[in-house]
Amino acid sequence: MANITAVSPLAPASFPALPAIEGVRFATAAAGVKYQGRTDVMLATLSPGSVVAGAFTRSATRSAPVLDCQAKITQHSDAPAAILVNSGNSNAFTGKGGTASVEAITSAVAQTCDVPQSRVFTSSTGVIGEPLPHDRIISVLDSLAADLQLDGIAAAADAIMTTDTFPKGAGTTVQVDGKTVSIAGIAKGSGMIAPDMATMLVYIFTDAQISHGALQTLVSRLNDKTFNAITVDSDTSTSDSLIVAATGASGVDVSADEGFATALHEVMQDLAHQVVRDGEGATKFVEVTVTGAATDSDAKCHAMAIANSPLVKTAIAGEDPNWGRVVMAVGKSGAAADRDRLSIRFGDVEVAKDGWRSVHYSEEDAAAHMKGENILISVDIGIGEGQSTVWTCDLTHGYISINADYRS
Repeated sequence: MANITAVSPLAPASFPALPAIEGVRFATAAAGVKYQGRTDVMLATLSPGSVVAGAFTRSATRSAPVLDCQAKITQHSDAPAAILVNSGNSNAFTGKGGTASVEAITSAVAQTCDVPQSRVFTSSTGVIGEPLPHDRIISVLDSLAADLQLDGIAAAADAIMTTDTFPKGAGTTVQVDGKTVSIAGIAKGSGMIAPDMATMLVYIFTDAQISHGALQTLVSRLNDKTFNAITVDSDTSTSDSLIVAATGASGVDVSADEGFATALHEVMQDLAHQVVRDGEGATKFVEVTVTGAATDSDAKCHAMAIANSPLVKTAIAGEDPNWGRVVMAVGKSGAAADRDRLSIRFGDVEVAKDGWRSVHYSEEDAAAHMKGENILISVDIGIGEGQSTVWTCDLTHGYISINADYRS
């Protein structure tokens, strides 16, 4: 794993103050999964009655922890639950040994924390193809259980990082029927980021009261507009996991409340944007909005073609308003388009209109927009009502430097 020292220039000034979520406790430890002396294991326990929903990578080579979580997430129980995450090793492409590691860890967590094994959810992130030294994780479980704290979420965000340059957190409170409901989440992710889902791990906690079915439906819907709408490098991880847990401690039923849905969407989008802002080697945060497509699906297809294009991303890194590369990306996307109706803007600068360079185009103004940290590319396909927005970052030599020696 490359040594990462410089914090992304797009990082927030500090880790946010997150609301404490009653019914959730956190602890971290240094188990030496890959490096000695590095905090690399996080344990979260959930009170009885907590509802757990999730979304996971659709990779055909997904890891043993993902497969185990997918099997468990569809079932609800009123029993307490636990989430254990390790960094440094993804326990992916590890054959039967990977499954055995998950079994050993979930069994040990169940015994240590007095929860059913069917309610223990694990995630692993790091190098692919190396056996997980699960005994090291199991050896710190007693100390983890003894150190569980209500206010330990910031330390948990640190423990799950790999090539991340900063811990990622987001939270909010929302008023429902005059009562306060709190939401707090953490994420890790920097590279191997692309939809289905985008390598990222995300854990969001709320004290809201909601049914399992309602929470799962909401998480799936919001995931498509947040974590499945970002890309750093077009590579889909074997380990992507999003777990959302609702403890019900507030006593406020949010199953049909749009205010809660909006608040959860904001937290998920904030975390998704932070993943992009920590994209390996990133110096620019890029929003790509496509309108006027035949369908929303076509709009997203066009947007992702633009966001994933190495030529577009390197032009952004070089602060070059090369709209020809955007035209290229639209043309190759596979979605319906009409060359002679295509219009493009960089920020507020109209660079192309109705299939050719705009008569109002100013190279100086377009170049000025490209020098900022936040880049907006707007494309109107001109043939329908479909629209989509996705987020990405530029592609710099830093990405190569980080990934060329990732396993060393």
